[in-house]
Amino acid sequence: MALINPYIHFDVYAEEVFSFYKSVFGGDFAVMRFKDVPKNPDFLICAEHADRMMHITLPIDKNDILMARDIHPSLGPLNTHENRSKISISTETKEETETLFKGLSEGGTVAVPFDQSFLGSYFGMFCDKYRIEWMVNYDPKYQGSV
Repeated sequence: MALINPYIHFDVYAEEVFSFYKSVFGGDFAVMRFKDVPKNPDFLICAEHADRMMHITLPIDKNDILMARDIHPSLGPLNTHENRSKISISTETKEETETLFKGLSEGGTVAVPFDQSFLGSYFGMFCDKYRIEWMVNYDPKYQGSV
């Protein structure tokens, strides 16, 4: 089975965002900063960017991992369309879904309040305080593993 793991690009605050996500999901993240990258004359790291995130991961469960990086100026500007995609999370219980919705949407903008949808599932959609868009879903009829 293939796994899909979101990889999010940020201007400068991947560590701050992932600290927030860690407060909601729990777990520990792994970090590689630009200063940890082997020296390469084609990829120079100035002191101003040395502590930015080259790669950061936060396991959500045994199969799912959120990943991100800060965009280094040598890689070009952050694409204005980078964050138009949504991260969708399906859970095994309504309570877990509601907890994630409340935690991740704190300080953000709720587009669809968490409630029972016309399809029979419980659903909510929001943009978190870092402008990442999320959809959370719990379907009591779903019998597969999430």
